[in-house]
Amino acid sequence: MIPVRGLEGRDVAVLGLGRSGLSAARALLAGGAAPLCWDESAEGRERAAAEGFPLHDLTRDDAFRGVAALIVSPGIPHLYPAPHPVIDAALRAGVPVDNDIGLFFRSLATPGWHGFDTAPRVVAITGSNGKSTTSALLHHILTDAGYRAQLAGNIGRGVLDIDPPGDAGIVVLELSSYQTDLARALTPDIAVFTNLSPDHLDRHGGMGGYFAAKRRLFAEGGPDRAVIGVDEVEGRFLANQLSEAAGDDRVIGVSVARKLTGPGWSVTARRGHLSESRKGRQVAAIDLRDIAGLPGRHNHQNACCAYAAARALGLAPRVIEAGLRSYPGLPHRSQVIAERGGVRFVNDSKATNADAAAQALQAFSRIRWIAGGLGKEGGIAALTPYLGSVAKAYLIGHSARDFALQLGGTPVEICETMERAVASAAAEARPGDTVLLAPAAASFDQYRDFEARGDDFARQVNALP
Repeated sequence: MIPVRGLEGRDVAVLGLGRSGLSAARALLAGGAAPLCWDESAEGRERAAAEGFPLHDLTRDDAFRGVAALIVSPGIPHLYPAPHPVIDAALRAGVPVDNDIGLFFRSLATPGWHGFDTAPRVVAITGSNGKSTTSALLHHILTDAGYRAQLAGNIGRGVLDIDPPGDAGIVVLELSSYQTDLARALTPDIAVFTNLSPDHLDRHGGMGGYFAAKRRLFAEGGPDRAVIGVDEVEGRFLANQLSEAAGDDRVIGVSVARKLTGPGWSVTARRGHLSESRKGRQVAAIDLRDIAGLPGRHNHQNACCAYAAARALGLAPRVIEAGLRSYPGLPHRSQVIAERGGVRFVNDSKATNADAAAQALQAFSRIRWIAGGLGKEGGIAALTPYLGSVAKAYLIGHSARDFALQLGGTPVEICETMERAVASAAAEARPGDTVLLAPAAASFDQYRDFEARGDDFARQVNALP
């Protein structure tokens, strides 16, 4: 646990008692603060009471009298589309609003660090797509190389639940826009921006607000090094703002769309080959094409980002390559479930929007595509350029019929359920085909989350005769 520093002896309100909220309450208590807990749900309040935390109704008119700060869980809106009433009351009362990420960065460094030979370092990774894989991949590379590394944030453990890092310890954080938008302290040693595509726009008041939330990771604390995906204009703008000159090697540019030239530091992947260049010269290269855990262009971008961050931490290219090759992949992200009769079954349930599904459709050929669920704004019309590899679509969930109307001449079967979709796709697949779950939709019409949807796909595949 990371005890919270700087709030000793103060009353601190905690709103939202899920994983991050309860973790924050424990860390506040460990640091000498007095957490006052509240959740709109009786279940959340019961969890806090079971751990002995005092409940404090934050909806009362005088709820913030004597309160030093309000700590908010990431799912609770603080600005757009409208502030939660409790947060609005805190803003009106002048009570600072923060989250567990802000508490983590203000509390991580301790006087004991002066006795370390090498101070601990934090790598924070954000972006629209690929940040989970990039984070897990970097953590794997580090641990495979013998480093003491911990994985936390939006993946793995809550940030305040990790062990205090020791001498030369490394913390790898995956951070969503919900987390970076509100944190009052953001001071990673290395910050990574994978890419940007429209997502969570209602929560951030549009694309500009969404990018601004991501940008805070780089602007608030000023990382020593920044790894920036520059295939979108926002990434190019961010890299430009952080660089003092074209050869400024504090910024490492990443691209899978073009070969980056010039005197700076870059990592690119073209046609499955990763290339690192510095001062206009290639210094290392890795063939990614036969790495089973990283199929497709989108995973090659993840590999480039993880490689660049590992290089910034001082790892040698061949050490990083060994970690790339032994990476097993993340559940629900291009995860190979089985191979039967020459047919591969791949679970990419995390592809919850059209952009993520487009990446999956480009990673394989001869696809039997299982898609559908609770469709998002725009549906799947943007996927038209990527349907050439789709032999047939098997559509499930609430948006199945809407999706069918957007698929043009692609053969379609309305299956509605995962069981029917897997059975039909498996029966029609031929050797060399890939049965791919890449829903391009949210899961909440049939499942509690994308993990449950992916687990159901795996169950149906494993139950095939």
